[in-house]
Amino acid sequence: MEKQPSPLPIVLTLDLFNKRVILVTGKGGVGRTTIAASLAIAGVRAGKRVLLTEIGDPDGDYSPLARIFDRDNFDVDAEEVGHGVEACVLYSRRGHELFLRTVLPVRTLIRAAMRSKALSRFLDSAPSFNEMGVFYHLLTLLREERSDGAPRHELIIIDMPATGHTLALTSLPESLLQIIPVGPVASELRAGQDFLNNPKTGAALIVTLPEPLPVTECLELIDGLRETNMPVGGVLVNKVMQDHFTPEERAALMPVAQSNPVFGRSRFLRLLDNNKALQRLRSNTRVPISLVPEFTSSDDELADNLAESLLTSIG
Repeated sequence: MEKQPSPLPIVLTLDLFNKRVILVTGKGGVGRTTIAASLAIAGVRAGKRVLLTEIGDPDGDYSPLARIFDRDNFDVDAEEVGHGVEACVLYSRRGHELFLRTVLPVRTLIRAAMRSKALSRFLDSAPSFNEMGVFYHLLTLLREERSDGAPRHELIIIDMPATGHTLALTSLPESLLQIIPVGPVASELRAGQDFLNNPKTGAALIVTLPEPLPVTECLELIDGLRETNMPVGGVLVNKVMQDHFTPEERAALMPVAQSNPVFGRSRFLRLLDNNKALQRLRSNTRVPISLVPEFTSSDDELADNLAESLLTSIG
């Protein structure tokens, strides 16, 4: 299928590709997963070694993110999945195992511990232990190096699940450090903070839509992330409608569209609502805002099309 050009240039105001880790977050249905995949592809084309990840179980249900790369799921180990992108799933059990390797000197003890049903039940049910496993798996990937000492993954992009999971992960270090201020767990939590909470290396990218409810949740998420000391790198507004009208034309058309069932009425009224939501977003935050237009692609080429536009927008 021939790639569809963007009808509206993307306005990208975010310094994304100089980070080490980006958390792509936002409510369901805003296009977060496609944006995460697009950023990964664009990052590779910008010359970065990119690892695309999501939180989950490698043996779980199919992954919408993996489907973009013609797979049902990502493996727990990083591997190339297409477009030069490496990908894996952030798996809490892998993080638990990796952490145990640092505190238990004998591998047989590690294997025995991970096979213990009692320990498994504890890790699954104890507060914050699932997030701790994911956190440590991520930290291990951030630390991986090539033979020349350079990071194996220059940029790690995480397609985060629901908003609550994002805040659970970003609040984890500070919450646990209040309970466990010293020891190996505390040391690793602080090491993770050095990546996530440093605006030079970590950022959250919030994906939203130009609609009232998504904008409200976006503004709430900005506040929540700041409370957990997670830098908010920017907001990316997806599916922005192209506005061909001048303010005077909109004012003249509004009473006609509101009172007559004319052709294009619904789209025009939606455009007005979109503009109002965008204005509200701009008025209530100083976080950099980037706009992504509506794309006509409806298949797996959407991420590829968007990646090209993102790359073009940053020169």
